[in-house]
Parts: sequence; structure tokens; C-alpha cells
Amino acid sequence: MIKKLQRRFALSRQGAVDLIKGCLACVAQDISFMLPVGLLYYLVIDMMNGGVTGGRIAFYAVGAVICLALIFAVTYFQYNATYLATYVESGVRRISLAEQLRKIPLSFFGKKDLADLTNSVMGDCATLETAFSHYVPALAGSVISTTLIAVCLFFYDWRMALAAVWVLPVAFAITLFSARIQGYFNKKASAANVALETGVQECIESLQDLKANNAEKSYIKGLDKKIDHAEKRHIMTELGTALFVVSSTLILKFGIATVALAGSVLLIRGEINIPLFFLFLLVASRLYSPLEGALQNLAAVISTKTNIDRMNEILDRPVQTGSNVITNNGCDIKFEHVGFAYNTGETVLKDVSFTAKQGEVTALVGPSGGGKTTVSRLAARFWDIDRGKITVGGMDISKIDPETLLSLYSIVFQDVTLFNNTVKENIRIGKKDATDEEVIAAARLANCEEFVNKLPDGYNSMIGENGCELSGGERQRISIARAFLKDAPIILLDEATASLDVENETLIQAALSRLIKDKTVLVIAHRMRTVSGADKVIVLSGGTVAEQGRPDDLMKTGKIYPHMVKLQMMSRDWRLA
Repeated sequence: MIKKLQRRFALSRQGAVDLIKGCLACVAQDISFMLPVGLLYYLVIDMMNGGVTGGRIAFYAVGAVICLALIFAVTYFQYNATYLATYVESGVRRISLAEQLRKIPLSFFGKKDLADLTNSVMGDCATLETAFSHYVPALAGSVISTTLIAVCLFFYDWRMALAAVWVLPVAFAITLFSARIQGYFNKKASAANVALETGVQECIESLQDLKANNAEKSYIKGLDKKIDHAEKRHIMTELGTALFVVSSTLILKFGIATVALAGSVLLIRGEINIPLFFLFLLVASRLYSPLEGALQNLAAVISTKTNIDRMNEILDRPVQTGSNVITNNGCDIKFEHVGFAYNTGETVLKDVSFTAKQGEVTALVGPSGGGKTTVSRLAARFWDIDRGKITVGGMDISKIDPETLLSLYSIVFQDVTLFNNTVKENIRIGKKDATDEEVIAAARLANCEEFVNKLPDGYNSMIGENGCELSGGERQRISIARAFLKDAPIILLDEATASLDVENETLIQAALSRLIKDKTVLVIAHRMRTVSGADKVIVLSGGTVAEQGRPDDLMKTGKIYPHMVKLQMMSRDWRLA
């Protein structure tokens, strides 16, 4: 049962246990609310039999106090078992999603909208938090307690009991019948939400380009349509839910009428007495009250299926696993007949084989879309290959835990990611326990001192969200400083000098030459001048290794590489007319 609850509601094991406790607490609370009804029933009987004497007054006074105490105690337990436990589970759920996302291959993110993922971690979790604190336990409690009370009613008089409970299966059947329809409306509403969030995020991120191209009005017009569409979908969802919930609630109202009608007929015939008639009227008035809320809760629970399915899509994704022990002998990176395709079916690499030796600089060049960046990502096991084998020092990287494997790598991406923190702390990401002296030394190697000394607080200056206070070249140099600080045996550089001017590029290359001794360096570059000093060049074209060898040798024997060098020399001489 616990496993089914975990799967059905995307819960942890403790969360499933807490859900059961919450449901039982709601059952106890609903039954406790019936205690005053029983007390009132016996009070009416006493009053009909000649009044309430002194001793009976004390009995009812003590009974009332006991009822209040029990209701208070049960309600306190119910609050802790539902609300507090749910808030804890909400935190666990977000952490489990984040942990899962951390272990999923990065190829997953290439085809997922970031706004969609953010909505799953934040929005879906918030929706389920409300559902499990307000809806699910209350629904289960109402159903179970109502069933128990209904069974008890049959022991008093089956005809009156039948008049009271016939509306229950009908009302629930109407709401359950609406499950598929509500699921359809909720999926459409969720898709409209994601489209809207994506549009807003895209608008904020591309505001500069929109202004530069006078495209603000046209984009905002499209965004307005998304807002209107999302609003329309939410209205349709609410109307669809309300249609069935109101119909179910209306059916419940007939229960009191049938109890009154059946009771009146039986009372006139002399088949039941007035106290029993009064008892059923009291119970019926109290019986349907929680059920009205329960039917609304049932609709809300049904609507959470869309959110749960989206979360399970993440939780069900296969993760990358492996040994936490590194067994490599040296750091040669070897690709053996590697093939790779994205989940979209697009084949990126067909049969790639080469070796990047330790102590050498291996450059990956070739036309755009040839697979250079993909090769570097596969080398660090950001993605898993479809066929072939990749080894580091003879160690199959597919059998090593990705985080353990990455301890061997220092990586500088083409697109730099910085954090809203100081220059010093942004560099320290490369090695969390690095001293200030080590950070500054790495910054010098990356030629950061030139611009850091101009900042108001030097290395303690805040650089804004994603380094917005810095230029592109300055941001790139901080990223390179991280790699220097980490000082790993393998260095991956993806267009590491793309944002630097010629002077800084030369300085960075000089620093790299000091750092690469006895290290494996894999460089991706489009500038032929950047890789002219490489020990080996791998030319990737059409997902295969078209040419490989030393730069000088390829200039004599190659076709693609000499052509690329020639084209870059021509572009270097280009001038504005």
C-alpha cells in the first residue's frame, strides 16, 4: 500500500506513512464531531421522558466538556499529522526532484523547457503541498468516517439509513465520472501556464534584442495572447470542475429531504418513534456537511494527477551511476568507435575514434555542427554514448560516477555562468577550500588582475547576476581562473578565448602552456590561430573524424583543415568598405 501511495502521489516512503496517519487523524476528527450529536440525542430523550434532573445535568455538562476535550485533542493531532507533516514532505519532494535532476544525463535538459522544469520543482510541489494538507486526508477521512457512520445507521433502522445514504454513491459517481474530463482541462491549463512562463522569461532575457530591433510591441502582443489563453484555460478548468461538484452537492441535498420524507411516512405509520426520527435528522444534517467539502476535495485530488505525472516524468528518468573509485592509469582520453544520437533521433557522432594523450594539447576543429562540443561533453560523461567506448587512462568512464569522474576535469565552457557574489567567491567555485592566496594566484594566471584592480572593492566586489557588471572577456577570464584553481589533470576548453582580445588571448595561451605540463588538454576552437600550436588536431565533419594529425602535417596532407585556415586568413584581411 505504501509503495502504491508513493507512486500515485510522488511521495517519499515517510511521506506515504504520514499520509496514512493524516487520513486516520481526519477519520478520528470527523467521528469526534459526531459525539455532540449523540449527546444531544440522549438529552432530547430525557426531556421527552419528563425533563432533566440534577444528576443528569451534571452528566451532560461533564459529557460536553469531554466532547470538547476529545475534539481539541483529535484536532491537534490531525493538524500535526496533515499540515506539519505535509510541509516537511514538500521540502523532501523538492530536494528529491533536485537530486534526480542532478543525476539525470544533461541530454535531458536539451529537450526540456527550463520554465517547465522550474514549474515542476516549485509550482507542482506547491500544488501538491496544498492537496496533501487540505484535500487528500480530508477526503479520505470523510469517506471512511461516513462509511462507518452509515453502517451504524443500518443497525438502528435500515429504511431510514437507506434514505440517508442513497445519495452518497450517486454523488461520488458523478465526481469520479468527471475525472477524465478534469484531467483533460488540467493538462491544457498546465501547458498554457508553461507557455506563458516561457514567454515571460524569454521576454526578460531578450529585452535588449527586442529594443534594438524595435520588436517590443509585436512581442508583447504575442505575450498578451498567451496571457489571454492561459486565463481562458483556467476559467474552463474551473467551470468544468464546478459543473460536476455543484451537481454532486445538489444530489447530497436530496438526502435530507428523503430522510425527512421517509421518516414522516414511517412516523405516521407508527413504525419508528420521534427520538429515532430526530436522531436521523441530526445525523443527516451533520453527515453531508463534510461530504460537500469532500466532493470538492475529490475534484481537487483528481486535478493533481497532471502535476504528479509531470513530477513522475522526472523521477522515472534513468540516472547516471557508477563506482566512486577512480582506477585510471594516466589521463589519456581514448574514443573507440563512438556513436551518439540525441533523443530526438538526430545522429551527431557516427564512428569517432581518436586518442588525446596526456601532456599534449589536442584540438577539435571542423565546421559548425560537426560534433566538436558533443565530443567534449561525452569525454566528461555529461551524456552517455549509444555505442563504442570512452576511456580515461584505460578506465571506462561509463562505469564511474559522474561527480567522481569530474574530479579529473577542469572545464571552461563557451557560455560562462557566474553567480551574484564576489569575484573571489566566483573563482573559488573551482576549489571550495582554496585559500585567498590560491584564488588570487589563479586569477593572475587567467589575467584577471587587470580588471579586478579597477573594481571598487577589488576581489571582494559583487559582480551582479551572472556577472552583469563585467564585460564578456572579463567573465570568461573568471571562468578560466576557476579551471586554473581546480588544477585537474584534464582540461577541457570550449572556445575558452572566444571573448578575449588578441593581447589577452596571447596571455591566456601563455598561461595555459605553463599549466598543461603532464596534463591532457582538449581544446575546441574555431580560430585556427588558437590551435596552431596544438600537438594534435582532430577535424570533425559530419559526425566523423575526417582528418587528424599535427597541424603542420595536416596543412600538407589534409583537405578540410587547410581550407579552414585559408578561409580564416581571408576573413582576417576583411575590411569595412
